[in-house]
Amino acid sequence: MTVAVDAVSNRGATRFSDIIYEKIVGMIADGTFPINERLPSETKLAGDFGASRPVVREALERLRTDGLVVSRKGSGSYVRQRPDSSMLTMVPVGSLADVQRFFEFRAGLEAEAAELAARNWQPADKERITAALLSLEQCLRNGELGAEEDQALHDAIAAATGNQFHITVREWFKPHFAIGHSVTRSLSLKRTPEQIRSVQDEHAVIVEAIFARRESDAHNAMKKHILNARARMFQGV
Repeated sequence: MTVAVDAVSNRGATRFSDIIYEKIVGMIADGTFPINERLPSETKLAGDFGASRPVVREALERLRTDGLVVSRKGSGSYVRQRPDSSMLTMVPVGSLADVQRFFEFRAGLEAEAAELAARNWQPADKERITAALLSLEQCLRNGELGAEEDQALHDAIAAATGNQFHITVREWFKPHFAIGHSVTRSLSLKRTPEQIRSVQDEHAVIVEAIFARRESDAHNAMKKHILNARARMFQGV
C-alpha cells in the first residue's frame, strides 16, 4: 500500500496529511485497526503510505482531535472509537478533513449568528424559527431524515440576525452546509431514541435562549450544538 506523497510545502503537507487522515479513518471504520489496539508507529505508517513522519504526525493529531485515537505516553496511539463506516460513503472522497474543518468554521459563525439573533429578532423571525423547529419535530416523530428542515432552522436563525452577511455566507456555502446536515441527520437515525431526542433538545435550548434574548446563552448553546454534531460523525458503532 503506497501513496506517493511528500511534504514539499506547508500547503502540500496539509493536503497529504488529509489523504492519510481519511485512509486511517477508513481503516479504523472497517476494522483493520481495531478498537483499543495500538496503531502502527509513525515510522511504519510513513513507510506504508509513502509519506514523511511530519505528515503522518499531522494526520494523527487530527485523529486525536476527532476522538478516534488517543495517545498513551511512551506507548503510542491507540484506537479509541470506531465510526460508522457508512459515514465515509456520505462524504465526497478526499473531502472528509474539509468537512470536519467546515464544522469548526460553523461553530464560530453560527454561534455568532445565534447571539445576534437573540439581540435582533423580530416577530416575523420568531414565526419562521418556530415553524422550522416544529417541522423538524414532526420529522423526528415520523422517523424522517429532516436534513432540509434542519438546514431551514439554521437559515431562519441566520435571517434573524438582521445582518445580510450571515445570510449571504449561508448561500455561498450552501452545498457545504447541506453535506453537514445530511451526514449528521443520516447517522442520527441509527442512534437510540434517546440520542435522537438529545439532538432536537439542543435545538430547543438554542431557540429558547434566542427568544429570551439571552445572547450569551444562545451563543454557547449553538457552539455546543455544532461541535456536538461534529463529534457525532465519529460516534462509535
